[in-house]
Amino acid sequence: MKILIGVDGSHASLDAVRLAARLIDPARDKVAIYFSPMELERRLFGKSRKIIDGAAAALFEEACGLLPSGLAQEPELICSSKLAAVGILESASGWKADLIVVGARGHGSIERLLLGSVSRAVVHGAHLPVLVVRTPPTDGAGLKVLACHHPASAVALTKTAGSLHWPVETDANVIGVTESMLAGPLPSWLENRVRDPDTAAIAAAWKQEHNDEVAALGDQLAAFQQHLPEVFRGHAPIVAEGNPGDKILERAKQDGIDMIITGRTPTDPLTRWLLGSTSEAVLTHAHASVLVVPVEK
Repeated sequence: MKILIGVDGSHASLDAVRLAARLIDPARDKVAIYFSPMELERRLFGKSRKIIDGAAAALFEEACGLLPSGLAQEPELICSSKLAAVGILESASGWKADLIVVGARGHGSIERLLLGSVSRAVVHGAHLPVLVVRTPPTDGAGLKVLACHHPASAVALTKTAGSLHWPVETDANVIGVTESMLAGPLPSWLENRVRDPDTAAIAAAWKQEHNDEVAALGDQLAAFQQHLPEVFRGHAPIVAEGNPGDKILERAKQDGIDMIITGRTPTDPLTRWLLGSTSEAVLTHAHASVLVVPVEK
């Protein structure tokens, strides 16, 4: 697997390197550190070229020091004078990367809603998986991962998860959310009128529809789980009911998840930017890192 990591010297970008290091197989994976000299020149405005070049070399050395020891191939340094998001996307394409890793600065409302942020621009511009790192991994603790199932993205998500190196101490699970109009408990107005034969028939049909949908989702999740790496098979799949984005976020918070894996299916611009898809909701509001796997039409 070829993994390109965007680094700009910020704590967020170095956290991205730290998390990527957990998922790298030293024996087979290739790593490139992307760096924009233009970013460093802005920070060191007025400094000599010698100082800037020295700072760039030190940054690359620091990033490499966070990677696993014993890499079969030395990390590459890729530089671009383009704006950060453009440079990352063009470099990933030219280097033929399989995964892009970037850091997201902060958890504040401005950072979350700023559509022009580098991490968000990379996610929406990329045709390959992007890992947006928000929370630095805890030293000495296994990663807690939640994979989100959707029929349209299951194959792509399975392929990406299977390409990553998952340490044996990883604690991973899968979640699926049923959101049909008939999913959920029997409405109170219907529950209170079950003595009426016609209403009782409606109630029975409602319950059966709900039970069938939950059972079908459970079967789908079990099959999905079996195609994922072994670390995802240690728990019973999570079947939730309601809005997918809300339920995924609730479960991630409840379980202290470090990384969420979600698919991004093709949507029109209005749905993606204004109404919000599940992946957009998770990317915007999760405190965990998010691996977004695109699904092409």
